[in-house]
Amino acid sequence: MSERTLSACPSSPNCVSTQATDETHAIAPFRYKKSRVEAKEALKAVIASLPRATLIEEDEAYLHYEFTSLLLRFVDDIEFVLDETTKTIQFRSASRTGYSDLGVNRRRMEQVRTLVSGKL
Repeated sequence: MSERTLSACPSSPNCVSTQATDETHAIAPFRYKKSRVEAKEALKAVIASLPRATLIEEDEAYLHYEFTSLLLRFVDDIEFVLDETTKTIQFRSASRTGYSDLGVNRRRMEQVRTLVSGKL
């Protein structure tokens, strides 16, 4: 199976990615100590606890979710790639539409970081 890669963030500030190199978009990946299977299940359990999150696609090292905002029904795409070699979870969280997200994607991913802390 080929390694999945995350798309680059657009120039607009409504995206964060662990693979971005500029300050506007860059965010640190999650680290895990358990097996990839256990880490992925722990991550899925945390995401399932968040409102309006829908799992769209999954394979052994990849998860794709859609988050829908409550009021205006904007959709954000969040992708996770679990890298067994480095024991990191790379991710990208981006709004599908608009320009600014007022920091929503970054705050969500930092919330996920807090929720998964100690569980991976």
